[in-house]
Amino acid sequence: MSEEFEIKNKVADSGLVNFDLSELVPKGTRKGIDLKDFLWEGMILREKDFRDKVAAINPEDYRECYVYIYNSADAIVPLWAYFLLTAKITDEAKKVVFGNREDLEVLLMHNAVQTFDFKKLTDERVLVKGCSDVNIPENAYIELVEQLKPLVKSLMFGEACSNVPIFKN
Repeated sequence: MSEEFEIKNKVADSGLVNFDLSELVPKGTRKGIDLKDFLWEGMILREKDFRDKVAAINPEDYRECYVYIYNSADAIVPLWAYFLLTAKITDEAKKVVFGNREDLEVLLMHNAVQTFDFKKLTDERVLVKGCSDVNIPENAYIELVEQLKPLVKSLMFGEACSNVPIFKN
């Protein structure tokens, strides 16, 4: 093929480093525990009943899982109840948090972004992938910018063919 008709990959030649935030999402099963299921008639915490239900939990059911504990009932639950439930499963679970699934994902991504080594992106032109099959909390993008701003030469968001410039150092 002659040089005048040679097809060039301008994206590959651009020097952009693609960064896919979805690659930082921790792998593993997510499980929720609704405290409503531990309450008498779904409304009242009775200590003996609660302790019996917690004792009946098989911690192996939470092995290597990310667990979020929430309360869908309109009931006041004392803090010691969360202690008791967490103590039962924490040896098997990867992580236990209070809140809903979204709260869990925010915390997991916070930890992932804060512990990732971004040094390899120093002085690079970085393009953060805009589309993903994985739901990524918005806060993860905010924390990503905080981590990258002091390191990278420039930051863009989107796809190589249509990106949004964020900043240049």
